[in-house]
Amino acid sequence: MTDTSVTDVKPFPWADVLHLGLCLLRLSPSDFWAMTPRELFAAGGWCKPRVGVPDRSGLEALMGAFPDGEVRRDEWEVMSG
Repeated sequence: MTDTSVTDVKPFPWADVLHLGLCLLRLSPSDFWAMTPRELFAAGGWCKPRVGVPDRSGLEALMGAFPDGEVRRDEWEVMSG
């Protein structure tokens, strides 16, 4: 019986991480090494939600579920300032 988990381990991408922190984010070496991996992950923009834009049918479904309705003139004047 072989342990496949050991063979599937990839080395840590030091070159990419150093490039991100020192070149792209322009962190000082002391700031870079003081960051936690989670902080570096967030600073690199990898914590953004990965939600795509709805397609036409998805947009129509949302518009049907949450209609704008009609806005009266007096409401429009209040909203437009």
